[in-house]
Amino acid sequence: MTSLWTAKKAEKATNGKSTARWKAGGVSIDSRSITKGDLFVAIVGPNHDGHDYLKAAAKAGAAAAMVDKAHAKKLKKAPLPLLVVKDTLKGLVDLAAAARKRTKARVIAVTGSVGKTGTKESLAKALSSFGRTHATLGNLNNDIGLPLTMARMPKDTEFAVLEMGMNHPGEIAPLSELARPHIAVITTVQAVHLEFFDSVHDIADAKAEIFQGLGKKGTVLLPRDHPLFHYLRSQALCDGVSEKSILGFGAHWEADIRLADFEANTEKSHVEAVIGSDSYKYDLAMPGRHWAVNSLIVLGVAERFGLSVQQAADALIELKPSKGRGARAQVTLPKGGSFTLIDESYNASPAAMKAAFKVLGESHTGDGGRRIAILGDMLELGEAAAELHAGLARDLAADKIDRVYTVGPVMAHLRDALPKTRRAAYAERSTEIINTVLRAIRHGDVVMIKGSLGTNMAPIVQALLALNETGKNKKKDTADAV
Repeated sequence: MTSLWTAKKAEKATNGKSTARWKAGGVSIDSRSITKGDLFVAIVGPNHDGHDYLKAAAKAGAAAAMVDKAHAKKLKKAPLPLLVVKDTLKGLVDLAAAARKRTKARVIAVTGSVGKTGTKESLAKALSSFGRTHATLGNLNNDIGLPLTMARMPKDTEFAVLEMGMNHPGEIAPLSELARPHIAVITTVQAVHLEFFDSVHDIADAKAEIFQGLGKKGTVLLPRDHPLFHYLRSQALCDGVSEKSILGFGAHWEADIRLADFEANTEKSHVEAVIGSDSYKYDLAMPGRHWAVNSLIVLGVAERFGLSVQQAADALIELKPSKGRGARAQVTLPKGGSFTLIDESYNASPAAMKAAFKVLGESHTGDGGRRIAILGDMLELGEAAAELHAGLARDLAADKIDRVYTVGPVMAHLRDALPKTRRAAYAERSTEIINTVLRAIRHGDVVMIKGSLGTNMAPIVQALLALNETGKNKKKDTADAV
């Protein structure tokens, strides 16, 4: 096992004290997902106290556990070596800071209202073709997830891609100051988390906090097509970023990394981008103009780091849409035929919905097939929620979506705004609409499912994917009968 942390190094980083010598190859905050040899950090949260799971961590093979002094005093006999600190969350942050200090990695920080996880994955895929790359796992992008990601970073990491999320003002600044990125990226600023912000302008201020951790030689990548581009640029200048180090990406004619051409089919996107006098052509495995625009960020990072831009672009064809974020499946119907399922169930916002509608609208149906959207509530939109949900009716019409199923109390506003020819069934909960959907799907349909995570649209996806197993069993029964 390669040693990520030893007792001595962790003591120095956290100003803690170990009860025995140990070495760990990883860091975990969840006893259920520990890899043998991990350091288990007992975080005290609003619903769970990690100190209650020390025995489980030991049983799972943890090398040691970071605990706070108050809990350590109460332990009669610890089931594994302990690293005793004043506060475990502070201890985790201290490990992260030490990991950042000891590495020579070039660090990219990514935030944005939508697209940050996909952009992070794209950057990680491209940069891994040049050297050892460490990236945020999943969406561990908050005040616990970011330091956890950094604490897991090996010393010999060459590139680090760190995702930063927020839903309140003041949350990104400390993350950026901890990460100290060489490049800071804002994918876009959109109407999300309006429950906690008065305006999109306020969201821009919160996203701009990412500049605060940049050094004087840091680079900023901003969405050139966005109406708040110049405002974000001014914020970066105020935070000490030099004018020549603020780059714009997008289709705008003044973009430093410019989308020159874009074509898409059901399987992939063909992109041409321009940086200065150089042109780059490449393919993406994901259809959708929003994917093409965000891929420009990868090219900008590669160019800024002095890497082969074409090599970085070519690596992106290997990146496939993940579960809940655009993954496609061909599903066999029990009575014969098949339909295409687009799984966008992980999360939703007005901007993400509109991008998904365009992808659905550009998807090819089979003979007699329809483009069907099954949509769940978009959460955290505050007083604007009803208007923003109802407003989706215009986009659905523009993208020629044939049938729209709606789920959730706020989606009722969209249901009411839809014409009868487009309006399909409605339910308050996702599980209540499954049977209706199963009966309605027919050969050649393209079905997209999208909603906020809290709306829980995943059961609909699972029910539709289960039809593949039904089809396999039916074929097996027929073969056995023959």
